[in-house]
Amino acid sequence: MIKLIKLLRVRLLLLAGTAFLFSMPVFSQGVIAPAAAGFDVENTTIPHGKIDTVSYYSKTVGVHRKAITYTPPGYSKNKRYPVLYLLHGIGGDEKEWLNGAKPQLILDNLYAAGKLEPMIVVMPNGRAMKDDRATGNVMAKDKIEAFSTFEKDLLNDLIPFVEKKFRVYSDREHRAIAGLSMGGGQSLNFGLGNLQKFAWVGGFSSAPNTKLPAELIPDPKKAKEMLKLLFISCGASDNLIVNSKRTHDYLVKTNVPHIYFIEPGVHDFKIWRNGLYMFSQLLFKPVDTAAFSKYPVAGMPASTNIGSNHYPQIMPDHRVAFNFHAPEAKTVQVDLGKKYDMKKNESGNWTVTTDSIGEGFHYYSLIIDGVALADPSSKTYYGMGRMASGIEIPFAGGGYYALKDVPHGDIRIKKYFSKNTNSWRQLYVYTPPGYDAQTEEKYPVLYILHGGGEDETGWSNQGKAGLILDNLIAAQKAKPMIVVMPDANVGAAAFAEAGLKTFESELKEVIIPLVETNYRAKKEASGRALAGLSMGGMHTLYTGIKNTDLFAYLGVFSSGWVVPRQNAIADGQYAFIKDHKDEINANLRQFWIAMGGKTDIAYNNCQLMLNQFRDLKVNHTYEEYPGGHTWPVWRNNLYKFASLLFM
Repeated sequence: MIKLIKLLRVRLLLLAGTAFLFSMPVFSQGVIAPAAAGFDVENTTIPHGKIDTVSYYSKTVGVHRKAITYTPPGYSKNKRYPVLYLLHGIGGDEKEWLNGAKPQLILDNLYAAGKLEPMIVVMPNGRAMKDDRATGNVMAKDKIEAFSTFEKDLLNDLIPFVEKKFRVYSDREHRAIAGLSMGGGQSLNFGLGNLQKFAWVGGFSSAPNTKLPAELIPDPKKAKEMLKLLFISCGASDNLIVNSKRTHDYLVKTNVPHIYFIEPGVHDFKIWRNGLYMFSQLLFKPVDTAAFSKYPVAGMPASTNIGSNHYPQIMPDHRVAFNFHAPEAKTVQVDLGKKYDMKKNESGNWTVTTDSIGEGFHYYSLIIDGVALADPSSKTYYGMGRMASGIEIPFAGGGYYALKDVPHGDIRIKKYFSKNTNSWRQLYVYTPPGYDAQTEEKYPVLYILHGGGEDETGWSNQGKAGLILDNLIAAQKAKPMIVVMPDANVGAAAFAEAGLKTFESELKEVIIPLVETNYRAKKEASGRALAGLSMGGMHTLYTGIKNTDLFAYLGVFSSGWVVPRQNAIADGQYAFIKDHKDEINANLRQFWIAMGGKTDIAYNNCQLMLNQFRDLKVNHTYEEYPGGHTWPVWRNNLYKFASLLFM
């Protein structure tokens, strides 16, 4: 009898195990496809969930606060449910999802299609303050701070309330958090910052409140072990995509599994509805991490595109996709670092995707039937000796030239008549923040020169000199200064001594007096610096070393005397240095020379020159920033050189 009872128990256990296996959610294989038409349209023939408003007392804020709840079709108090906390954006409140996305319709339709685990969705007000209405200046300091305060309100007040009012699971494996824009940043901050509370985290178009990646995920190993799902999505043309991309790049680097889904679109509910549609289907069921990398990532239009042009598009790996309409053309190429042949489709569109392109700014051209032209979809810049297209490749380390909420200086254009060239010319002049207000203050001046095939617009447009100085000055890493950007094209051969000599006269006899007459500029050598890139570096060498009584700071970027073409010029300078070494070393506070690494076309010439400087015992500083002979290198050169000036 005892043996029979034991046998029955074993059979019951086996039956229970089999039932458990068959009752488990189906393993989520493959990729969840974006929503098809009708996914958010009400279907009167299916069961519906219930929308309600609840009120809870917040000890964090000291008042009763409201939240919107969604309970699924067939909700029963006899069953436990997982919970998704769904957060709104900076200009919304607990009703934003309800009004902008109709999430109950999306979820109802997914339940009816058998694609969703039953769950409760809580949509709170993420602005944790006594008056939490989305009125007045939503960017006010106290309202921004309230979004951070909500973390305490969520963890200590709202979650305990939900777990008391509803029959829900209270473990992290059955708790998810997601949000849009500011709420996306909150979701990433709170979810990843409280892995003991949340196993499922989603950020849709996350805003700049998102913490820096290393702060967001200080322990990647722990995140990898504890997270069930981390979902990051954004519109490819959303200006806030940099926040999602920054987080994604760090997650890739640290091997934390996640979904990174970028689709065509901007910062709106089209993206956020689809985010909810896709994210919710993955919740509270086994997830196939092997499928994470298969989610599509749409290229985002380059920031240098004109207006609403969608192409060129930059891929996450910095390949660039081009799509150009020219039905009558016989051949079309893109010249971006190298020439890429484009292919024409039946609609007359020519397409190609390049290799991965390095960070920062690059010139490019379309070559149509053998003629190099500017792309009408992109901004143009004077470079390569003509107007050429330019493209900006995003750079995670490019914060020093980003547009930020700091005081900004002005870029001014000063026209003048030159007696040397007998022509009208112009300067670009950067004046620092506060220049017009501090009317008694005089400023030091950096004269900075462009390269061959460029002009006075180069440092302002391609080089982002104004933004670099704005950010340095705001961070107190550079002295407020005037930056003068002249046109070094003076009509003579650029690399011949006649051209170098003419510009020396232009600078000393015309430009400096003009600047010191029209701007509050310091007039002593200790308040002047001269720098330049490539051809401008040659001008700096030629003019600067002979005139250390005028300039206490010299910066030479990607330059050096061209061998053997400029041997006579170089030999003359080395002879001058030999006779005036002590004077040069005494006068120069900085003689800073930089190259773009061994791929810089001026690298070998520069090394020969540096050997001469070492033999002549000329004091100088040398460093390299990889990137070749390009504007990303020269931006970084200016950033570092400017921080050394006038200290």
